[in-house]
Amino acid sequence: MAVMAAMAAGPGPRICEGECAVLKRGDVFKAVAVLRRRKIIFEKQWFYLDNAIGHVYGTTFEVTSGGNLQPRREVEETTTDTKEAGTDNRNIVDDGKSQKLTHDDIKALKDKGIKGQEIVQQLIENSTTFRDKTEFAQDKYIKKKKKKYEAVITIVKPSTRILSTMYYAREPGKINHLRYDTLAQMLTLGNIRAGNKMIVMETCAGLVLGAVMERMGGYGSIIQMYPGGGPVRAATSCFGFPKHFFNNLHEFPLSKVDSLLSGTFSTEMLPSEIEDNALVEEESNGLTDEKQGSIQETEEESITATAMEINQTEEQETMDINAEDVEFKDNKEKDNKENVREKQRKQWERRKKLIEAAALLREKNADGLIVASKFHPTPLLLSLLEFVAPSRPFVVYCQYKEPLLECYTKLRERGGVINLKLSETWLRNYQVLPDRSHPKLTMSGGGGYLLSGITVVLDKGKSDSSSLEALKMEEPSSKRCKVQDLQC
Repeated sequence: MAVMAAMAAGPGPRICEGECAVLKRGDVFKAVAVLRRRKIIFEKQWFYLDNAIGHVYGTTFEVTSGGNLQPRREVEETTTDTKEAGTDNRNIVDDGKSQKLTHDDIKALKDKGIKGQEIVQQLIENSTTFRDKTEFAQDKYIKKKKKKYEAVITIVKPSTRILSTMYYAREPGKINHLRYDTLAQMLTLGNIRAGNKMIVMETCAGLVLGAVMERMGGYGSIIQMYPGGGPVRAATSCFGFPKHFFNNLHEFPLSKVDSLLSGTFSTEMLPSEIEDNALVEEESNGLTDEKQGSIQETEEESITATAMEINQTEEQETMDINAEDVEFKDNKEKDNKENVREKQRKQWERRKKLIEAAALLREKNADGLIVASKFHPTPLLLSLLEFVAPSRPFVVYCQYKEPLLECYTKLRERGGVINLKLSETWLRNYQVLPDRSHPKLTMSGGGGYLLSGITVVLDKGKSDSSSLEALKMEEPSSKRCKVQDLQC
């Protein structure tokens, strides 16, 4: 029954117009929107995604003439030529004369419409040193030439792993150099699961927020804390979540946190609303100016029309022009009024969402806290922990170790947390091939640091005295003896 259900469900999700997809070629990724007749440039190749629409994600395409994509047919590679191999490469000299085909010959082959696989075969046949190379060197040579001459791309569905790998390779500064394995550790330590009520504070272009939303699957609620005028969700939009995922996504400005904790919170205008109100006032002033100008213009036109009654045909032409001007101005006034109403409606929606997010935070029963920002983590964490329920995990990411050390010390002095851990993930990629599996020569220097812990009920009356006693107990025995000797 399970097999029949799987067969009825189909091979998997298909590429649809308007969605976001990820192009893959080797280890290089790029997120693009799937639109018809839109030119895409990727890895020195240009093409259109029209023919890819309707195919299953994970399909490999070949770029043909005119930038069209055609599904690549699986061709069995013949190993007859690669059977003849040398014992070692000691007699091979890289003097640039081993290849008989020149750049002009390869260009002529491309102009004739010969595909990349056939060009690679021609290069193998015209190489004087190919058969003298070892079998491993031959495989490496073929792989290198395929990467250069075969115009092949794979379209995959966006996911946390793919997008985090893409951002870390292409634009690591936008995500604060958050490595994909560190992000996986954050999701695990934060106990992200469906039905949670999570608080997320991040300045990683929305990558951490998207990872949390993907893990929760549209169930539960997320409150995104943001600095500035509004949240940044560039990476979140690349996930291609359905609309119902955003129904339980709330946002709250960091500038309002102190007032919410002190009980003086009010639904004043947000920084973005101030700019919108200024634009609305300018447009409303422009409307009154246009109305006054239109009245004056119509009066002047009527005076000139009565004074210059020379010819009946000229009067008719001027009346037609004046009627068109009045209609144009009326339409412009209507459009401006609609724009003003639309902006006022958006402001009302923002204020409504702000009140909903404030109500959720006032409950102070969040199931977890995730912080990954470019700001100093100590003030952020100490204020946002007030909204987290006891016995809940929290995770803080920072690119550097020193801010987290200060945060660790402050939390130990404050109390209310247990199981504090400051960790660093270590990542090494391996090449896994027959008879030549080994660690790769290049590896990542660092993926940042994580501070994690669990909240407990904070006894504010005993927090001051207990923190001092805890610090004394943590001092080494030799240091305590010296202090006691000095006191005596």
